[in-house]
Amino acid sequence: MKEPEPLIPKHGGYRKLKSFQIAQLVYDVTVRFCEQYVDRRSRTRDQMVQAARSGVQNIAEGSQASGTSKKTELKLTNVARASLEELRLDYEDYLRQRGLPLWPPDHPALARFKARRCATLADVQAWVADERQRGRGGEGNGQPPTNTDEHGQKVEGGKRSVPVREGPCRSVPAAALAANAALSLLNLCCHLLDRQLAAQAAAFEQEGGFTERLYRVRSAARRKQS
Repeated sequence: MKEPEPLIPKHGGYRKLKSFQIAQLVYDVTVRFCEQYVDRRSRTRDQMVQAARSGVQNIAEGSQASGTSKKTELKLTNVARASLEELRLDYEDYLRQRGLPLWPPDHPALARFKARRCATLADVQAWVADERQRGRGGEGNGQPPTNTDEHGQKVEGGKRSVPVREGPCRSVPAAALAANAALSLLNLCCHLLDRQLAAQAAAFEQEGGFTERLYRVRSAARRKQS
């Protein structure tokens, strides 16, 4: 027998959302980034931290509100998406205004970053430290320097063994590494939120909101009584 439709369906559970987890990591990275690299007297510092916080909080609030209002869930998820877009622009501005590199998604250093699947601020900091080690001629993780040819390829016994993509990263300031890492996380989070918004919109079109559900549940109860 088919289970009756609940008036208030399961909701919340935002801590399990990948978008929430990444947004929370972006928030942690942004707080640390602003503490280290953005002037505390700058208005941008507060704006970046607040935009990062808004992304996290609105994902959570929207998920919790979904039990009684799909419209509110959609609205708050979109606010989260907009806040993270604002933050993305702030990071891009930081790099551009200081003449620091903005790496494309397929940059070798970002490929190594994505492969790590960082889950905590400490993970991101470890990647930054390893890339700086590579920039100084090492291989990260405290390994000794590796000889390379003029194309950046490893040379072992006179033979090239690793393509340039895997070679050491040229020396880059820690701020540029941290900003590019944050942008990589933001790109993924924004992509996930776009998919989340599309799914929420489709569900709203098919099922309606709380008012429609209230009508269906009440009608079913009346039919059962008659």
